[in-house]
Amino acid sequence: MDIQFTEEQELLRSSVQRLLRDQYGFDARRKIVTSEEGYSRSQWQAFAELGLLAAPFSEDAGGLGGSSLSTMIIMQEFGRHLVVEPFVETVVLAGGLLERVGCAEQKQGFIPDIIAGSMIWALAWTEKSSRFDLANVTTMARREGKGYVLTGAKTAVVAAPWADYLIVSARTSGQPRDRSGVSLFVVDRHAANLDLQSFKTIDGRRAAEISLRGVTGQLLGEEGEAVTALEVCRDRAIGALSAEAVGAMAELNAATLDYSKTRKQFGTTIGSFQVLQHRMVDMFIAHQEALSLMQHLTLSLDADEAAVSRLASGAKSKIGYAGKFIADQAVQLHGGMGMTDELNVGHYFKRISSINIQFGDPAFHVLRYAQLDAAA
Repeated sequence: MDIQFTEEQELLRSSVQRLLRDQYGFDARRKIVTSEEGYSRSQWQAFAELGLLAAPFSEDAGGLGGSSLSTMIIMQEFGRHLVVEPFVETVVLAGGLLERVGCAEQKQGFIPDIIAGSMIWALAWTEKSSRFDLANVTTMARREGKGYVLTGAKTAVVAAPWADYLIVSARTSGQPRDRSGVSLFVVDRHAANLDLQSFKTIDGRRAAEISLRGVTGQLLGEEGEAVTALEVCRDRAIGALSAEAVGAMAELNAATLDYSKTRKQFGTTIGSFQVLQHRMVDMFIAHQEALSLMQHLTLSLDADEAAVSRLASGAKSKIGYAGKFIADQAVQLHGGMGMTDELNVGHYFKRISSINIQFGDPAFHVLRYAQLDAAA
């Protein structure tokens, strides 16, 4: 599959490429990751000024109406440059939920600030025992007056240390693992009785363990119907993460090919060894297969096809295995220096490893694909 971009989409891609080439080189990215905040506010604002934060939103919500295809274009380039700023967490996850299930007042009150780059959001849905089950929620929310009070804990909430607001899943009725009874709530990250323990992730980002001890939350969407909304959100997040992974794979292949042309062993470049040539061909094929599947998923998301959730699981598993293969081979072909901090190969390896476990690892999605296929 080869998507033919429109003039506007080509302009978006070239604009992102130019911005990242000029401002987000590998050395600049390393400085951002090692800074106190761990991300760049000025870069986030630059993304907003370029319209990247508005691109996936509909025109009715104040966006540019680009949907999943614009997200794919942006995320591929972000993957090439290992961008750490929370585009997926703020725009795709939180922004997508706000636009899909938020009331008119919530859309008007929150989405413009996301588009302007003045507010960062994170989605807090994972718990220690939930693994990848969106319905396995023990955090509780009880109605108190006109609002709700949340009690519980969330784990490994990516971008939470940077966030101004969180979207938190909590149970308003039913038993753990029940699909019904899970609701979504908007929570001020600086609210009283919310404790946040920040930590660095292996790919250079920031996440947090969150404790909620009677924290006030604002209901988002219909009470008890959050799992369906989260599943749609997960499929779109998988599309974005798949595009990022494909961008990272492309850079790993390019770096490995360049290295094979200069690194000498036994008096000749290692790229002349036939066995290594075969291995790099396998890496190229794995990337092309992942690229085609990622594009198929993106078009299916925009078309809102009935079987898109099954396709998302198929893509997550196939692209996950392809990413792991390419990252493993790139590190091995670079030798010991492949995992050093000074070389970008190890950083791509870590990012692909992190993508592989977000919203379910490849093994989980193989099983989910089979289950959805049997039910179809």
